[in-house]
Amino acid sequence: MKLVIVESPAKSKTISHYLGDDYIVEASVGHIRDLATSGKGGLGVDVDHDFKPTYIINKDKVSVVKELKKTAKKADEIILATDPDREGEAIAYHLAEVLNLPIETTKRLEFHEITKASITKAIENPRTINMNLVHSQETRRIIDRIIGFKISSLIKSRINSQSAGRVQSVTLKLICDHEKEINSFVPQEYYEITSLIEKDGDELKLNFYKYKDENIKITSEEQASEILANCSKVATVIQVNKINKNQASKEPFRTSTLQQEAFSKYKFKTKETTSIAQKLYEGKEIGSEGLVGLITYMRTDSTKLSDTFVDLAKNYILNNYGSEFYKGSIKSSKKVVLSQDAHEAIRPTSLERTPDSVKKYLTDHEYKLYKLIYFRTLASLMTDKVIESTQIIFKSNDVLFKFDENKTIFKGYDILNIDEKDKKYYSFEENETYDFKEIKKEQKFTQPPTRYSEGRIVKLMEDEGIGRPSTYSSTIQTLISRKYIVSEKGVVTPTEQGIKTSTVLTKYFPDLMNTEYTANMETDLDKISEGVEDELQVLKEFYEPFIEHFDVVKKTMYKDEPEYTGEICPNCGSKLVVRYGKHGKFVACSNYPSCTYIKKEEKEKPEEVGRNCPNCGSPLVYRFNKKGQKFIGCSNFPKCHYIEGMEEKVEDRICPKCGAALIKRRGKKGYFYGCSNYPKCDYMEPIKKEEK
Repeated sequence: MKLVIVESPAKSKTISHYLGDDYIVEASVGHIRDLATSGKGGLGVDVDHDFKPTYIINKDKVSVVKELKKTAKKADEIILATDPDREGEAIAYHLAEVLNLPIETTKRLEFHEITKASITKAIENPRTINMNLVHSQETRRIIDRIIGFKISSLIKSRINSQSAGRVQSVTLKLICDHEKEINSFVPQEYYEITSLIEKDGDELKLNFYKYKDENIKITSEEQASEILANCSKVATVIQVNKINKNQASKEPFRTSTLQQEAFSKYKFKTKETTSIAQKLYEGKEIGSEGLVGLITYMRTDSTKLSDTFVDLAKNYILNNYGSEFYKGSIKSSKKVVLSQDAHEAIRPTSLERTPDSVKKYLTDHEYKLYKLIYFRTLASLMTDKVIESTQIIFKSNDVLFKFDENKTIFKGYDILNIDEKDKKYYSFEENETYDFKEIKKEQKFTQPPTRYSEGRIVKLMEDEGIGRPSTYSSTIQTLISRKYIVSEKGVVTPTEQGIKTSTVLTKYFPDLMNTEYTANMETDLDKISEGVEDELQVLKEFYEPFIEHFDVVKKTMYKDEPEYTGEICPNCGSKLVVRYGKHGKFVACSNYPSCTYIKKEEKEKPEEVGRNCPNCGSPLVYRFNKKGQKFIGCSNFPKCHYIEGMEEKVEDRICPKCGAALIKRRGKKGYFYGCSNYPKCDYMEPIKKEEK
């Protein structure tokens, strides 16, 4: 029996589907080990002895490791098949260490899609663990641990911020700097002049173009009024300008562009897009095929397609659309910063699995994302769309108006209908005249820059070279969890604490908050993975200047003044201050830890009903349950558990058993009369038809 170890249970299930009975596939459920929090500074890294790391098994993985060891003892061979990136390589390395497997000879499978062909090929062509990738990941983890632990503890004690990090902090700065632009924006007044004409039964809007043959921006009402006064009641077509434009299809998706497009088209947040793509990659149950991975690996910065896939796609396009629609792959027009190009773009694993053919096996969001990936990939290999762009110029005295429209004259890739549908087009000839149905001026003001969406932040991170495809989404989630930013419907706003954190870190750690510094570090990590840079050298060059600067900052960084409440501690007489904990704000003694007094918030007294509890005689009060529903309960709770609903009392109806009022209640079979003294009295009677 051979044991194959992957990261996720879903992935293990799909791979098991392709391997025979000789194999058993188990999951590590992500990383099994991480740096300890022991040693000097709790770093888990011995900075005095070549940054030697100390790893411990994660608490939530103890039972997982125990089961893996148990299964490994029964196996004739152990094969590691974790994801094909730095993190996946590190997981494979730690599995080998924990299971006492030889690094030099243990088989490591690499595949970028979970299909029978790719798994079979990987089994036939195994490699060993790439220690350059492992060293790169380990270096990143050590640097992030040092920065995170050192600066996080400092800003926690000084400005009460939760954390700082190499990637998260510089990303926060990008968001906060943009917010400053928005807040400092000064609106400028301008005017728009538009007119309406009728054409083929439709009203068309013409936009102001020129005045007295000059391109001008109308910045005052006087200007606008002068132009309006110059217009006659009719407009004459003086020019019909046509030009053909080729519109190329977009490149196949990489991680960042998929997250951006999914937000733009469907408002999916980055976390949701990442989660859906993971499921499509790991495998879905597709009818008679069973479990199959629908897309290639979704953490990639490459737009490259394999030659094998391109050949298959060529035949698919020729057979389904014709030779005039095939163009083939082209070189990327833009080189992504730090792109390693080691992987393929995100693409479907088979063009035969069209979105419509698999729709019934997917959720609505899975279908939408798969459709996006499928058609984007196919379109990238197809010919350009040809558009006839027409501009019609109208003249009314000294005022020129224009009307623009675009007409598709060759669909090209858009035969797939991935762009907007064609609209109605109009034909104009020179010297035609049209009556103005309306002509008006409208005051406008320039608008501030819009806030970043999550997709836009991902693009910024990619453009600046900070983070990697695997960290884009998690970085945004960290900023949200730390309450540095708020994301509403995918649109991001920095919080007051986020702005304060960014401001303080920029002042005291300008290098850390410099995108170039972070990007250069990513370059060094890439060089380690390529085997052209030494891990220890990179760590030394980072640590020595960092710790020297940190020690200076530690002595000079100010501490926020406490937020005094104006009250005095009843235990020791010190002032009470506002503090922050896991559950939010609370009031406590400023003399902590000498005095541990915490002020208990006084609960608002419930409103009394105006009658007493039939059980114990205490006043009845109005309360609310977890669902926010109002009910009546005894004020002597928890000693007395009497409750009653807010049901309607029935006038002149008295319980024949105890004399209490009857109440209209609702049961499984409808409404009935029940005693208000329930549960002490359980009298009930049905409601007669005539009463209903």
